[in-house]
Amino acid sequence: MTIFESIQQSVTKKLPFVAYSKPTENLLKGLFQQNDVLHIVENYAESGFVFAPFDIEKQAIIIPSKTTVFLEEEIVVEEFSELNRPQGVSDLYVATASAKKTHIKLVESGVEAIGKGLFKKVVLSRKETIALGDFDIVATFQKLVKNYPNAFVYVWFHPAIGLWLGASPETLLKVTGNSFSTMALAGTQLYRGTNEVVWRQKEIDEQQFVTDYIVDVISKVGVDVQKSAIETVKAGSLLHLKTTIFGKFNTQNSMLKTLVNALHPTPAVCGLTKEAAKKFIVENERYDRSFYTGFLGELNMDGSELYVNLRCMNIENKHVHLYIGGGITKESNPIAEWEETVLKSEIMKKVL
Repeated sequence: MTIFESIQQSVTKKLPFVAYSKPTENLLKGLFQQNDVLHIVENYAESGFVFAPFDIEKQAIIIPSKTTVFLEEEIVVEEFSELNRPQGVSDLYVATASAKKTHIKLVESGVEAIGKGLFKKVVLSRKETIALGDFDIVATFQKLVKNYPNAFVYVWFHPAIGLWLGASPETLLKVTGNSFSTMALAGTQLYRGTNEVVWRQKEIDEQQFVTDYIVDVISKVGVDVQKSAIETVKAGSLLHLKTTIFGKFNTQNSMLKTLVNALHPTPAVCGLTKEAAKKFIVENERYDRSFYTGFLGELNMDGSELYVNLRCMNIENKHVHLYIGGGITKESNPIAEWEETVLKSEIMKKVL
């Protein structure tokens, strides 16, 4: 049975599964549970596919590798669904004046809080809910895989949690032996045929905030850290600023849980300082992020490879919930920040 056939069968039988492809790899992988047990991560010594929420105090879910069916196959994009949206899909959701006003006011509040010295940066988001007719999970997943070869693309389901899909450009953490790597990712602009672009000072500052923070928190847990030069990278039809941060543990003991707790949520999805920014988000966004801006990926499967859950959607009762946001600094323009969320939402809608 192929991965796509297994996806369809698992959805029909309401059995947990995950299927995914890693950036630049020409492979699809899948873990398919044979029962509907909800497995919880206890200490990050487990092996399998982890799915964790934005709020690290809440439970992370794992599809265990030892008691599931594992499948792997080559990606043949020529056989995948085309990125053709049905007529009228572009009009399924039109941002209302109320939604625009609410988000602009939220950003204004964030900028004001930064001006008062409560934090240096905060990542503020919103949710769009779109009514769907027939939803083809396999076709949608194929479109994501085909159009986001440089992202971590996934479809994840558990009957007790729900159905999620996404294409994330951001690594939270990779660990192999006593070596690790992560990234600082910030700034967004539309790709127009070249990576040679000019970045605004706001985006440059945001990138530096993220890089400095990650280097600092990793250093504090006793790990030697190095970093690459900053570069512009492409993710789908967007460009971002990226710095790779890497090093080795100073101990033979596993540092995985310590590093995850230190890094998550990153400044790229929460802010600086982390606790103050998180408090502002919870009090002002007025919705539950759930697994949006959480993390997911392989846990102790010949190493660990975890990604931030960005560019994602949750399918529920013939509705799709899209999650979009952006980093706010003292230089942020509230109207421009609103327009950036509209751009990001349009990109995700192309696969519906």
